[in-house]
Amino acid sequence: MTTTLRIQTETTPVIVSLPTNGDMTRDEFSALCLANRDLRIERTATGEVIIMPPAFSDTGNRNFNLAAHLWVWSEQDGTGLGFDSSAGFTLPNGAIRAPDAAWIRAERWHGLTEDEKASFAPICPDFVIELRSTSDTLKSVQAKMQEYLENGAQLGWLIDRKSRKVHIYRLKQAPQVLENPEQVSGDPELTGFSLPMAKIW
Repeated sequence: MTTTLRIQTETTPVIVSLPTNGDMTRDEFSALCLANRDLRIERTATGEVIIMPPAFSDTGNRNFNLAAHLWVWSEQDGTGLGFDSSAGFTLPNGAIRAPDAAWIRAERWHGLTEDEKASFAPICPDFVIELRSTSDTLKSVQAKMQEYLENGAQLGWLIDRKSRKVHIYRLKQAPQVLENPEQVSGDPELTGFSLPMAKIW
């Protein structure tokens, strides 16, 4: 048996296989993440481990703007908690994902134990944002957005800077594509949340 590690750079994904006695356990995955705090690491539902280097500076700035706007709204709204790209969540299908920004309703978050909150919390965010990087194929990020919906997300935004499009994902609806929007609204799922796109493009 081998554990497959896909090391994703800004330009080329690299796949590395490590010999093991079986699939990487959750504790082993946590240990890998703790030993490599500068990397962003996810695990798919099939056990593939994806390792991504720190974001390029301009991508980091755009991620910061995403999280900042979500934080301001979340503090004013008071019905949930926001998370940045460093937070990982264990989805019901077993995948461990770290969206670029996320939000969870307070009653769902507070339903977790303190130990669960202090780990890769076993919960799918209600709202997720993914900012497509230069190394991401559109198909792969679209599949990730669909995975979020299938595991409990109510709303998801896939922001594709290259084409200046925002793909809006909602339960039981075909994705809506906005062409070069100035603002993107989270209504009705996130009442009053609106993301200005000027600093994201």
